[in-house]
Parts: sequence; C-alpha cells; structure tokens
Amino acid sequence: MTALRQVLGNSWEFTIEGAHLEIRHRHWGSPYAPPRRPPSWAELLRTLEDAFADRGVPRDACIPLRWGRETELAVSAVQALDPLLKHGRPVTYRSGFLPQPVVRFTGERDRDGGLLDGYLTSFVNVSRVQPIQGIDEYAGVLDDWLYVLSRLGFHARHISLYGELRTWQRRQVAGVTLMFRHLDLTLGDIVLLWNVENPRRMAVDLGTGLERLAWARTHQNWTTSCSGPWPERPRVPPWTPSGRPRCYSATASHPRREAPVASPGGCLARLGLRLWGLG
Repeated sequence: MTALRQVLGNSWEFTIEGAHLEIRHRHWGSPYAPPRRPPSWAELLRTLEDAFADRGVPRDACIPLRWGRETELAVSAVQALDPLLKHGRPVTYRSGFLPQPVVRFTGERDRDGGLLDGYLTSFVNVSRVQPIQGIDEYAGVLDDWLYVLSRLGFHARHISLYGELRTWQRRQVAGVTLMFRHLDLTLGDIVLLWNVENPRRMAVDLGTGLERLAWARTHQNWTTSCSGPWPERPRVPPWTPSGRPRCYSATASHPRREAPVASPGGCLARLGLRLWGLG
C-alpha cells in the first residue's frame, strides 16, 4: 500500500473498508467527452506500442495460438510467465508489452446463452507481463499504465481502482488482484503474482482488451464498437425486370435472407491474424 501511495501521490484518495480497497482521483467523476472520430484498430495499437516504449517497455512477440500447455489454445498473455510462476524457473516465454490474440469460451452470458456486452470468445488481450523484484516495481507498472491510458485519451480523473486485499491461490501460483475501470466500466486488472514454493519468483500481469479500450474510449454501442456499422444495403426490388421473383442466397441463421456483406469490423479479425504473423 505504501508503494502505491508513493507512486500515485496526493492526487489520489485511498479508501479501505475491511479487505476492500478503492482508489480514486480527487476529482473523480468530472464530465467525459468521447472523441469526435473514433481511432482505428491500427491507430489504437500503434499508440499503445509507442506509449509503452516511452516508458521503457518494449513490445514482445505473441505467444503461439496453439499453446498446448494445460490449454489447447492461448487464453491469456500471462501464460508467457508459466516457467517463472508455475515452475519457479528464472525465465519467461515473453516479457513486456504483448498485444496477444486469445481464444476464450468463458464470459458472462444472458439467459439465452448469448454473451453480454463487453465479452467476446476471441479478442486481443492488451497486456504487460514481466518478472519483478518487489512491490515497488508493481506500483511502477501501475504508474506506467496511467501514462499509457493518458496517451489513449483517458484522463486520470475518470480512472479508479478497486479490489480485495486478500491473497488467492491457484495450484502453484498465488496473487493479489486490483481491477481498474473508466467511469463505471471495468477495463481490466493488474495482478501481483508469485510462485507459492518460491515467493521470490514474482511477476506482474496487467491486462485489458483492445476492444474494451475502444468501447470505453468511444462510448459507442458494443456491437458497433467491435464490428463497425453494417454497410447500408441498396434497396433491391423483389422482382426482376422480367417479372420473375428475385433470388436470395441462404445463410445458416436466415435461410431466405440476402447474405450479409462483410462488416468493417472484419479488420479486427485481420489485425489478430497479423499479430500472429498469419495475415
């Protein structure tokens, strides 16, 4: 806690109730205005990379999509820390800023099984993962992240952190998690991690989603933010000039509807492929 107070300074207020911690800027909650022109995915990613580089955090290569270690597919950039955290070895697969495409079949859903706004089965995990020597470095990572968020157009007065000051443990790994949000939207978390048998093997995992950052920045509809608006279809008469009924191609969900035009949000899928070096 002392390290966080020293890094954040007097502009931030700390509230502790039992084990629950809340950190807010003194001027938290002032009006927020989204940008007039939403940034493209490429612009967002480039700004992230440049901002991390300004803080001395280089971008590292993505871990493979076919992971094959405990999970078949890559589900999180933190898997790059497995040798350090799970086996106590002083090495990692990756370290630094990782814009990591991942595949997850979890997420909050509605009664019909549809994913709620803010959740996807595949997305770009924006992460900073690295070994650290102590809590001071963990606090420094948070300070760097506030700088990165400011470069994206977020202001500190709209950012808050919260979490439980309790240690959790999952097999070989223990940790403490703080979540961060923009206004009332949770963006991600910053996690202090260590190997249970060798607590000196410590690391930090800061993670959010590229799509969620764009959603928070623009305040657009979630579907529009992720996939872009559908192009307006030209109005086509139901009959051909010869008087015959016009044919429509079938789709799996709408057997008699015209096949949809590819959404501009497809560029996000292409971005993920490029990050893996496949596109």
